[in-house]
Amino acid sequence: MQNKVLFLLTLVLISISSYAQRGVRVAYIDTEYILENVPEYQEAIAQLNQKADKWKNEIAEKLSAIEQKRKDLSNEKALLTKELIAEREEDIYFEEKEILDYQQKRFGPNGDLFIQQKQLMQPVQDQIFAAVQDIATNRKYDFILDKSSNATILFSAKQYDISETVIRSITRTAKRTQAQSKAERKAAKEEELVPEINLEQEARAKALEEKKKARESAIEEARQKKLAAREAKVKAAEERRQKILEEREKAKQAKLNARNKVSETDDNEEDDKTDDDVKEEAETETDTTETKTRAQLIEENRQKKLAEREARKKALEEKKKKILEERQKALEERQKIRDSINNINQNK
Repeated sequence: MQNKVLFLLTLVLISISSYAQRGVRVAYIDTEYILENVPEYQEAIAQLNQKADKWKNEIAEKLSAIEQKRKDLSNEKALLTKELIAEREEDIYFEEKEILDYQQKRFGPNGDLFIQQKQLMQPVQDQIFAAVQDIATNRKYDFILDKSSNATILFSAKQYDISETVIRSITRTAKRTQAQSKAERKAAKEEELVPEINLEQEARAKALEEKKKARESAIEEARQKKLAAREAKVKAAEERRQKILEEREKAKQAKLNARNKVSETDDNEEDDKTDDDVKEEAETETDTTETKTRAQLIEENRQKKLAEREARKKALEEKKKKILEERQKALEERQKIRDSINNINQNK
């Protein structure tokens, strides 16, 4: 067998050297992998394994029965004559021989299991061979090797493996065979058996696609980092702005409280003045205005003080109104900033 393999390899090398000038196209298949992916073959193998298990159980039961007979004979030897012992031993021997013959019939080199495996393998091997012939013709291959055969292949690049193509070809053939309606048979007939594929071009396209995916992944990662940094900056700016607005609001409220307190103090001082004070002020003005009576002067002073008090209240109200308007304006500006930030986030 080794000499045959070496001879075949020598022929392959000689052929390759003869085709070297024009370029040799070589591919390989893995028959074991193909068989594992052919559903019909796997179903048949499963059924055959069920049969083999049934046969094994039958043989095991019969051997167990014979072993029990041996034990019974061993226990009864003291009660039996030599003739009976010899007769029973002969019966056990013949029964055991029958079981071994049955085992050889089922599992021997030419047994039922081997024959049925060969019967199952032959159609699939024929399909594989036909598919390989079509692929070799369409793609103009010079050699197609079998990785699972006795020929030793030390290295094989995945891009030269056409096992998947063979599986697809077998699947298409099965579809055409199983087609029942006229339309199905026509569609199956028109279906291309083995598409023309340039392996080198396919490998280059695959490499370019992988590079493109890697580049897109790097770009997306960089974009996500930029977006995260931008969001962090916006968030930090918003927090600073919010803090400044809160501090400003506190300062305004403190000033307003202080002004209210001062105004209330002035009003209390004015209310604390007695009629004697008013009289004294009126008497002071009598010297400069002799034509006015005392009562008129007192009334004028009172009206003057009331006017001043009203003016202060009016000024205070205007200040309060202005502060409230500034506060409302600040709130509106804050809302506008929040709306703009939300719009930016939505656009992202």
